[in-house]
Amino acid sequence: MSQQSWTISELAKEFGITPRTIRFYEDQGIVSPERLGRNRVYYSRDRTRLKLALRGKRMGFQLSEILDLINMYDATRDNTSAQLQHYVDVLEKHRVTLEQQRNDLEQTLREIEYQLAHCRDLLKQQA
Repeated sequence: MSQQSWTISELAKEFGITPRTIRFYEDQGIVSPERLGRNRVYYSRDRTRLKLALRGKRMGFQLSEILDLINMYDATRDNTSAQLQHYVDVLEKHRVTLEQQRNDLEQTLREIEYQLAHCRDLLKQQA
């Protein structure tokens, strides 16, 4: 039974990214395609790792965090408890960071609204 494979162009099209992005993830050790001459051949493992990396990127994880989580999955396929707990820890830490950023943004927006109102009042007084 032959294993399903994809070219770099097929994966790029499927995930809506450029081949350059896939080559970047290859340079970072996230995917490791087989080389057939000048062509890269990606198998299910690479496709899954790429999918996880892109999900991590969408969630705002750093590349090192993404790589750690993916590599942990490879190392603990039979016992996922440690991986899941690590993922929960990373998610909680990331959530706290995002909530703080949201609070900072809300505070900044309130300050901007205050300054806008003040400037508008001054403009009305000068009219």
